[in-house]
Amino acid sequence: MTRDQAKPLLNYISNHVNLSDSEEDELIAIINYRKYLKGQYLVQQGDICKHSSFIISGCARTFFVDDKGQEHTIMFAIEDWWTSDIGSLITQSPADYNVQCIEDTEVIQFPYDIQEALYLKIPKLERLFRKMLERAFVASQKRIVRSFSLTAKEQYIHFKKQYPKIEQRIPQYMVASYLGITKEFLSKIKSQLATE
Repeated sequence: MTRDQAKPLLNYISNHVNLSDSEEDELIAIINYRKYLKGQYLVQQGDICKHSSFIISGCARTFFVDDKGQEHTIMFAIEDWWTSDIGSLITQSPADYNVQCIEDTEVIQFPYDIQEALYLKIPKLERLFRKMLERAFVASQKRIVRSFSLTAKEQYIHFKKQYPKIEQRIPQYMVASYLGITKEFLSKIKSQLATE
């Protein structure tokens, strides 16, 4: 992988921790660059997640399919975001979630089997990943609280404010799935908001 391909990741990392040139070179030698087409999976439910992925360009969603075949969207990820089935990655057990590309997507991947060695070689990266996990945990807790305390309409308004760059890029049924409502109900909410 070239330094040029790694530039978006290096810029992201530099906002959180400072790596020396030699640490950057060591990192670049280990990570992988990969392109996925729209519809391809980074991880599939039941498989073991082998890497965490940093999105350079494109959009992906994390979802699971229940016993009735119904899809439930957990999150979306766009440029400068990370995605994986974190539970499967950490425990190396079968994934509960699918991570699928909604657009053609370019990623930089950190293979699980070298992550621990990478933390030992470059301890600052362990600090970076700890901070990322902390933020993800807090965001997850806040989302749970919102799902209990806000109406569907309020949740949609919050989604639009929090993720203004995402809604235009994804099908409405995925937004509805993320909010836990039907696409028909989402259409009704959008019509109400348009007349307010």
